[in-house]
Amino acid sequence: KTMTSLELAKEAVQILDKKKGMDLKLIGIRDISVLADYFVIATGTSSTHVKALADEVEFQLKERHSIATEHTEGYRSNSWILLDYGNVIVHVFTEESRAFYDLDRLWQDGETVDITEILKANEE
Repeated sequence: KTMTSLELAKEAVQILDKKKGMDLKLIGIRDISVLADYFVIATGTSSTHVKALADEVEFQLKERHSIATEHTEGYRSNSWILLDYGNVIVHVFTEESRAFYDLDRLWQDGETVDITEILKANEE
């Protein structure tokens, strides 16, 4: 069955969490932007970790759900990788880049989706 954009976003959060992505955020932006329905934002501990996180999301979504990105950006920089799944955009940053681009503040009018249940499920 086809995943909704929220299911896809939550799946990405779960994958990032399992790979030790930090400061995970899921922001609903469909009411304030035509870009996408959801942004998933995560921080990696290093450029290597950022790349590993992005690779894992791409791999798992393709492997388990046959969903491929429409567009990716930033693999050369390794400080901000963007995975565009159409209705869901996944951003993986180093701490410095996340602070610099400050998407959290930029999209503060979006709806912050509660992901504590997802993160808790991963701890079990």
